[in-house]
Amino acid sequence: MAKKPKSKPTSGTPAIVALTAAGADFTTHSYDHDPAHPSYGEEAAQALGVSPDQVFKTLLADVDGTLTVAVVPVSGSLDLKALAAAVGGKRAAMADPALAERTTGYVLGGISPLGQRRRLRTVLDASASAHATICVSAGRRGLEVELSPATLTTLTEAVLAPVARR
Repeated sequence: MAKKPKSKPTSGTPAIVALTAAGADFTTHSYDHDPAHPSYGEEAAQALGVSPDQVFKTLLADVDGTLTVAVVPVSGSLDLKALAAAVGGKRAAMADPALAERTTGYVLGGISPLGQRRRLRTVLDASASAHATICVSAGRRGLEVELSPATLTTLTEAVLAPVARR
C-alpha cells in the first residue's frame, strides 16, 4: 500500500481509542458500507483499492472452551486445526456469532482485534509479516485502520502463526 498521509481519528470506536491511547502509528480509512455486499472484508479491499491479502478479518473461535481471536487475510479462510495448535489447544470451532458480538462489543463485519471489551488471546496469521502495513476493522462496518503488523501484534499481544488457508 502506498504511504498515505496520517489522518485524524474519524470515530471514537474503542479500537481507535486504544490505538490513540497507545500512541500507535495508524491511518483510518472510511468507505460507504453496502449492506447487500456478500463479504465485509472483500468490500473493504475493493473500497480501499488494495489486495485482499492485505486486508485482514477478525474471527472468533472456541479453542478448548476458551474464546480466541484469529486475524486472517480476507483472501483466505481460517484453519481451525492450525489455530488450535498455535495456542496449544486440541480442538477449535467457530464461536457463536451472538457470543462474539457480546464478548467483543462489536457487531459482525465490524469486529476489530483492538479495543475489545475483554482481552482475548489473539493469533495473527503469519502472512501479515509480508506487508509493511495491513488493514483491520476499526470497530464498525465501513471503517478500517491501517497499521503495521508489528503494532497490531504488540497491542493485542498476538501470536504470529500460519492459521489461514488459501
